[in-house]
Amino acid sequence: MKILLRPAITLFALLSFVTGIVYPLVITAIATVLFPAPAAGSLVTKDGKPAGSALIGQSFTDPKYFWGRPSATAPYPYNASASSGSNQGPLNPALASAAKKRLDALKRADPGNAAPVPADLVTASASGLDPHISPPAATYQAARVARARGLPLDKVTTLIGQHTQDRQWGIFGEPRVNVLELNLALDSLH
Repeated sequence: MKILLRPAITLFALLSFVTGIVYPLVITAIATVLFPAPAAGSLVTKDGKPAGSALIGQSFTDPKYFWGRPSATAPYPYNASASSGSNQGPLNPALASAAKKRLDALKRADPGNAAPVPADLVTASASGLDPHISPPAATYQAARVARARGLPLDKVTTLIGQHTQDRQWGIFGEPRVNVLELNLALDSLH
């Protein structure tokens, strides 16, 4: 028994050290050198202080701000420690009810807006933390934000264009607008 146990314990200790300490430290060092911003959390700053992360959505409810995708996290929106989707399928009545509530809230916030509401404003992302909306979702909200801030609509739509990111490497994903960065740009106008 001793002849089998000693090599097993030695191998366990060696592999634990390599995979539990050495490997994570090496990967962290490489990531910090090659990708310093993402490795540090992709922090977005305002007046030299962190205002949030470009990777995690934030809850904006004031009409003078662009609103992001709904969050499916609990007990509060955009809770990074509770990242998960709602797991509600398209035939689930709870999903339809939640989307209807979100749709009604958008219509109440901007009753004169007759444009169709983009799907990403009424459905949560898979993680429940998406910091982006589609350019049509931003454009849908532009008139409300312009009115609430007393800005010309064309100035707000120009900001949307300046903060629209293309597909990753030109082929992956869809064009998107980071809500936090767009809202901070709006705040810097005043």
